[in-house]
Amino acid sequence: MNFILYAVPFFFVLIAVELIADRWRGVSNYRLADAVNSISTGVLSTTTGLLTKGVGLVTYGFALEHLALFSLPADSVWVWVFAFVFYDFCYYWLHRMGHERNILWAAHSVHHQSEDYNLSTALRQTSTGFLLSWIFYLPMAVLGVPLLVFVSVAALNLLYQFWVHTRHIPKLGWFEWCFVTPSNHRAHHAQNALYMDRNYGGVFIIWDRLFGSFQEEDDSEPVIFGVTTPLASWNPLWANLQFYAQLWDDARRAEHVWDKIRIWFMRTGWRPADVAAKYPMSKPDLSQFRKFEVPLNSRQQWYVGLQFGVYVALGSYLMNLEHSLPTRALVLGWSAVAFGLFVLGVALENRPWAGKLEVLRLASNLPLAWLAPLVGLWPASPGIWVGLLCYSLLSGIGLYGCRQRLTRLAS
Repeated sequence: MNFILYAVPFFFVLIAVELIADRWRGVSNYRLADAVNSISTGVLSTTTGLLTKGVGLVTYGFALEHLALFSLPADSVWVWVFAFVFYDFCYYWLHRMGHERNILWAAHSVHHQSEDYNLSTALRQTSTGFLLSWIFYLPMAVLGVPLLVFVSVAALNLLYQFWVHTRHIPKLGWFEWCFVTPSNHRAHHAQNALYMDRNYGGVFIIWDRLFGSFQEEDDSEPVIFGVTTPLASWNPLWANLQFYAQLWDDARRAEHVWDKIRIWFMRTGWRPADVAAKYPMSKPDLSQFRKFEVPLNSRQQWYVGLQFGVYVALGSYLMNLEHSLPTRALVLGWSAVAFGLFVLGVALENRPWAGKLEVLRLASNLPLAWLAPLVGLWPASPGIWVGLLCYSLLSGIGLYGCRQRLTRLAS
């Protein structure tokens, strides 16, 4: 059973509830651009996962068949309990190494880039984690945890982590000692020196207490969310590529071949001495911290928000039909989602060329409507053609209204 697919509607209901709680309490934990960027990376991650999750499943299945020391029964309660706890133990080490090694941080940093902290932050996930994360779960295969059990407890672990991404729940007393809670996970998302690289558990905080990586949220040290090398962008594609690009630049600039290789596997933040001297990188002064912001008028925000809903729907469609869609259909669907989210990210940044790129996005709906039936993404239907044409025309009218508004404001 795909627990994540069934949970998606509840995620959005809970986000709506949190928005109401924000209004009720007179706080502002949401910004449209940040929330859209977080959910965009989540949509991109899930649609990418439709094409890449085979990497983890194939490697796990291979290890289970050829390396397993035991054959554990999938219908035993104790096997499920053991797998659930052991999965979180493996997750702890993946998560910890994700903060301590450059190549793993390049993937995981996406989840930490938001400078807000709310339930939409939970959906902010990487699209490149599949490259190496599977390695950390191979011990479960070696011990004989069945594939069905592994996939199920992985989904349950991820679902648990959703609710801890909120500022509305205070410390929870004794529960804080054993389980990951909103309080100790807020500390995990901080860029303050006190909280850096702490609280790695997914469900159980006991691993952090055992291995010396626990830090309690301190009322005298308010959490500042985000990363020490700010993303400064609303683009989900760049969010996934930012740290890889930084590592590539440093590797390219390094004089010694050994430095070009080892930079990828060194502790997070390590740079070759010659590169660091020639291309210094300053860290922001948190006492002067300001969140990244690009001013947008209300029409622009409404326009992007409505367009964004189209890609949430398309991503959900792909997730729902993944087992019945051929690979070429998933590739086309992923391409449409990635391009659309990229364009909306450009719009949120109010780039000078955002309008032209948006026209191109709307125009691309016509070849999409032609290609989709050919690759099996959806059936050929005049109604789909008419629907996409009407959507593009209405969006074009909305875009024209936004541009006219901007022109009047500028004059």
